[in-house]
Amino acid sequence: MLGAEPLCYCAPLTMSVVGSAEHPLRVAIVGTGPSGMYAAASLLAEPGLHVTVDLFDRLAAPFGLVRYGVAPDHQKIKNVIRVFDKTAQDSRVRFFGNVELGRHLDRSDLHRHYHQVVYAVGAQADRSMGVPGEELVGSYSSTEFVAWYNCHPDLADALFELRHRNVAVVGIGNVAMDCARILATRAEELARTDIGDHALEHLRGAGIREVWVLARRGPVQAKCSPPELKELTELEGVQVVVEAGELEVDPASAEELAADRSAAKNLEILRELAKVPADPDKVQIRFRFLVSPVEVVGRDGKVAGIRLERNRLEADGRGGVAAVGTGELEELPVTMVIRAIGYKSLPLVDLPYDSRKGIVPNREGRVVDAAGVTVPGEYVVGWVKRGPSGLIGSNKPDSAETVQAMVADLPALAPLPTGDADPATVAALLAERGARIVGYDEWRRLDAAEVERGKPHGRPRVKFLRLEEMLRELEAAAATNDA
Repeated sequence: MLGAEPLCYCAPLTMSVVGSAEHPLRVAIVGTGPSGMYAAASLLAEPGLHVTVDLFDRLAAPFGLVRYGVAPDHQKIKNVIRVFDKTAQDSRVRFFGNVELGRHLDRSDLHRHYHQVVYAVGAQADRSMGVPGEELVGSYSSTEFVAWYNCHPDLADALFELRHRNVAVVGIGNVAMDCARILATRAEELARTDIGDHALEHLRGAGIREVWVLARRGPVQAKCSPPELKELTELEGVQVVVEAGELEVDPASAEELAADRSAAKNLEILRELAKVPADPDKVQIRFRFLVSPVEVVGRDGKVAGIRLERNRLEADGRGGVAAVGTGELEELPVTMVIRAIGYKSLPLVDLPYDSRKGIVPNREGRVVDAAGVTVPGEYVVGWVKRGPSGLIGSNKPDSAETVQAMVADLPALAPLPTGDADPATVAALLAERGARIVGYDEWRRLDAAEVERGKPHGRPRVKFLRLEEMLRELEAAAATNDA
C-alpha cells in the first residue's frame, strides 16, 4: 500500500510492463481438465500478450473430467481433447504431469516463479445423503463409481461388488443417467468402448435386472438433459419404466415448465414412456419421482434395501419448488445404492475456502479471502469457482471471464527476479523434490500406446490403470529408442 504519500514522477518509468516481449507473463495453471485447458487457450489467444503457461496435474494423464468423468460410451464428447491437445502442444505451454501441489510444489513456490496462478482443480468429492446406513457395503458414491470404471488410478484398488439384481441410483442429473446406463447396458456393448477392463469384467457377471432412479422432486425439476434421458430408451434389451401418476405437474412446476424447454422435452419423453406396459423380459430402469431416501437398510453390514419418504412440492418463495416430506414411507428391496446428488470441491492447500458452497470464494475468478479482500495473483476457474454446474462447454466462457480479470490486473504486476523467472528453475526444483515429471511428449506416447492396445479388440483405446504401468511403458519406449 502506498498510503498517503504522493507518487514521484521525477524520472521516466523504464521498467517494461509484464506481458511484454521483455517480460512475458508467466502463468501456472493447477489442473488440466476442461476449465484449465480453456483458460490456457484463452490466455494464448489474448491479442498482443506475451505469455508462457505451465500446466500442472497430479496425474500423469491430462484432461481430467474428459478422461476420467465422461462415460466410456460417449466417445464423441471426448473429441474435445483434440482442441486441448492443440493448446498443450503450443510452444508457449509446458505440461508437468505427475506433480502434486502440496507435495512437490507449494503455494509459495508458485508465487515465487509465476506472476499469476490459476486453480482449475474441479470438484473432487461427492455430497452425501446424510442418512443412516450410507456407510454400508454396497453403498457407493457416483464420484468413486464413475472414476473406477473410467480407470482413474486413485480407484485402481477399489472393490465394487456388482452382483446384484436390484440397484438404486439416487439423483436424476446426467451423472445419475450415466451410472444407470452403464449398469443396465450389456457387457458386449460396453466392450466396444474404452471402459476399464477391470470394470468390464465385473459388469459381465453382474446380473442386474432392475435399476431404480430416485428423484426427490418432480419430473419438471429433473436435471438430466433430454439427450441423456432419451439415450436410456435406446439401450438394447432395456426398458425405461415410469409411473404416470408421478408425472402430474403442480402449479408452481407449471410456471417452471413454461420457461424451460429442456424440462418440457423431458416431460414429453417421460409421458410417452409411461404409456408402455412393463416388459419383465427386459432389464428395467425404473424412474421414481417425489421420493427421498431416509435410510439405507442393512443386513450383516451390507445394503439390503432403501427406505423412502414420499414428498409433495411446495413453492419455495424464490420462483422454484421445494420437496417436503409427507411422512409416508416405503422400502425398495435393493442391494446396492449409488448416490449421484452432486459434487463439491475440497479445501486446497491454504487457499480460502467456502465450506457451505464448497468452492474457493472469488469475484469474477479473482480469489478473495474471508473478509472479501482480493488475494493478489490467484484465480479460479471451473467448478472450484462456480460450483458443480454446467457441461464441459460451460467452462469455456467461465475460463474466459477469469482470463479477462487476469489481463485487467496486469498493470499492477512487477517483473519477477531474473532467476525466479527462468523456466528451467521450476523443472530443477521439481527434480530436487523427487518428482518423476511426465511431460506432454511422454503423454502423447502413452496416448498412442493406449490406442494401439485397443485396435485388436475394435476399441478406441485400452487405458492404463496405474501410474506404474504408465512409467513402465515410458521406460520401455525409451529403451527401444536408445537401442
